[in-house]
Amino acid sequence: MAITPRLMTADELFNLPDDGMRYELIRGELRTMPPGGGEHGDESSIFDGSLGMFVRAHKLGRVYTNETGFVLATTPDTVRAPDVAFVRRDKLTDGRSPRGYLRVSPDLAVEVISPNDRYTEVAEKIAEWLAHGVRLLFAVDPRRKSVEVHRPGQPTQTLGLDDVLDGEDVVPGWTLAVRDLFDQS
Repeated sequence: MAITPRLMTADELFNLPDDGMRYELIRGELRTMPPGGGEHGDESSIFDGSLGMFVRAHKLGRVYTNETGFVLATTPDTVRAPDVAFVRRDKLTDGRSPRGYLRVSPDLAVEVISPNDRYTEVAEKIAEWLAHGVRLLFAVDPRRKSVEVHRPGQPTQTLGLDDVLDGEDVVPGWTLAVRDLFDQS
């Protein structure tokens, strides 16, 4: 007789005690992710600083960082947490953030690849974000000093140190030089 493991819900995940680890919920199964290192935090911070200030100045919506969960599917539940995310103001009730997980997909998501991340897992996460409504995704690769730009139904574009990220129609007017993510001397 096979024993089926009990699946966790988004509400149960939200109410877990803080043990210093990061978690995501994938089709009801809990995945543990170690906290990111210094490089990971630095690149996430640069994105948050640049994108966050721009979004606030133009009152476009909200920018969320590392620990913010987004419910992408239910029964079984999937909760993902990008390193940085932007959500348009009109997708939020009264333009405010909920106490629990957001039950909308970000319009823009940023995934910073950590030293312990496998590229196959990153590809799975990117595909899931795009399948659930993310319109623009930046995958930052510190090892290669590059950023992959993903859009639903379009080929991936790889940007190097001499290129500039563009918010396009998702965050119109926002740009960030790729070099600024990696060259902090």
